[in-house]
Amino acid sequence: MKRDIIKIDEDKCNGCGVCVPNCHEGALQIIDGKVRLISDLMCDGLGACIGHCPEGAITIEQRECEPYDEIKVMEIMVTKGLNTVVAHLKHLKEHNEIVFLKQGMGYLVQNAHQLSFKVEDVKNAVHQKEVVAEGSGCNGGCPGSKTVVFDPSDIHIDTDKINGSLQSQLRQWPVQLHLINPGASYFIGSDLLVAADCSAFTLGDFHQNWLKGKSLVIACPKLDQGKEIYLQKLITLIESSKVNTITVLIMEVPCCGGLLNIVEMAVQRAGRTVPVKAVTISIKGEILNEQWI
Repeated sequence: MKRDIIKIDEDKCNGCGVCVPNCHEGALQIIDGKVRLISDLMCDGLGACIGHCPEGAITIEQRECEPYDEIKVMEIMVTKGLNTVVAHLKHLKEHNEIVFLKQGMGYLVQNAHQLSFKVEDVKNAVHQKEVVAEGSGCNGGCPGSKTVVFDPSDIHIDTDKINGSLQSQLRQWPVQLHLINPGASYFIGSDLLVAADCSAFTLGDFHQNWLKGKSLVIACPKLDQGKEIYLQKLITLIESSKVNTITVLIMEVPCCGGLLNIVEMAVQRAGRTVPVKAVTISIKGEILNEQWI
């Protein structure tokens, strides 16, 4: 069958192994100094490992391969303990892989007598819901995720009390890539800035020289979960919202390159082309590289 599955560029892979623990299914191992996909049937094709590769050696391709087998994966997961099983099943739930999720839970129920943990503990951990404190104002949705559009010129700053211009150039809320609605009006036809979380703290001129006139999304390729969702949102921004250009602002640290990889992958998969500028910043706030790719 033909399906999405990861591809490893052996020329780029340096065998660091950072991606291995971030493959919930245990499909990756270091063999002969390189990371290998040990079995097609263990790779779910969602690419959780991509953003953890500092060399950009992992991509997703569609090709003929063995179908993913949740039962085979669970046989390996249970030997690694409760936390690994929970992480794997949450991974499936986050990506709406309900069929695989049911298969995995079914395996646990059928083999409960052989497990070193309780199936009920797994269910509680995977399906837990956040408890909203009374009076928090999050009736039906957190106000921190409410879409807001505003004009930076409406924000008044008493320049007599500050040195230099501190005028914010932010035009919308929210900005975190998990929280944004890619169909929001402020993204349509805009110049999009995709910024690593740390970049704004490094660049003193972030608002005036980089954010001004652009819509914004921020993300961390190393710490954020659900990067496959990031990929789909970026594809939607390109295809449906038809963003005009994309500027990717990343730090010089290796893990930050994962953000550029996700943007490049989105451009490759989208049904239209869009110019992408990659900008790399040093931890001292210097522009190390700036080019259209």
